[in-house]
Amino acid sequence: MINKTNPVSRRRFLSSSVALGAAGLAAPALAQSMDPYTGQALQGTGGGATPDAGMVQFDNTQDSRRNISSFRMQDWQPYFSNLTNGAILVDLTSRALHYWSEDQSVYKLFPTSVPVSADLTRTGRTEIIKKVKGPTWSPTPEMKKRNPEWPDFVPAGPDNPLGTHALWLSWQYYRIHGTHDTRKIGRKSSNGCIGLYNEHIQQLYDLTTVGTQVLLI
Repeated sequence: MINKTNPVSRRRFLSSSVALGAAGLAAPALAQSMDPYTGQALQGTGGGATPDAGMVQFDNTQDSRRNISSFRMQDWQPYFSNLTNGAILVDLTSRALHYWSEDQSVYKLFPTSVPVSADLTRTGRTEIIKKVKGPTWSPTPEMKKRNPEWPDFVPAGPDNPLGTHALWLSWQYYRIHGTHDTRKIGRKSSNGCIGLYNEHIQQLYDLTTVGTQVLLI
């Protein structure tokens, strides 16, 4: 276990993350098959893996412009029986997030990042259980076992993989959050979480509450 304030370990962590990000741009197929923190093959989220805790990994052949025809307004009624506490629909195919307020006066449509592979993708119903402005990030115990030299803690700021705001879902380790790397939006680029531009997650953060319904399809 290292001291979370150890500057040497933090520099090592950041430099290795940048290197992995660059590798992802040069060789997208390799980047898709690797956990950006561990450097190991992706094995899903079992065993405590943290979805979307890493640098950019995406497939350049999956251009977000291909989604324009399916990036359209949706009606909430096919997906929810009511709008109590508001509702969020995440459409993984069109890579879009839809939000409806409880009184139906507000509708928002945002582009998102989505998981890179089927084994990292979770669908179904959940809800927001926690809201955090300026989220911090900590590796899971499994990550620390594999990479004991990594910092125990990444503070809020431009190096944090959760962006400026994060919404905790009832599924362990899953979030809807911002990102400081705008290249991820509109792509298969996360390890499980749903990412938004920081400007958009701030809007969603202000609109939602603990208990807001969430459906991923």
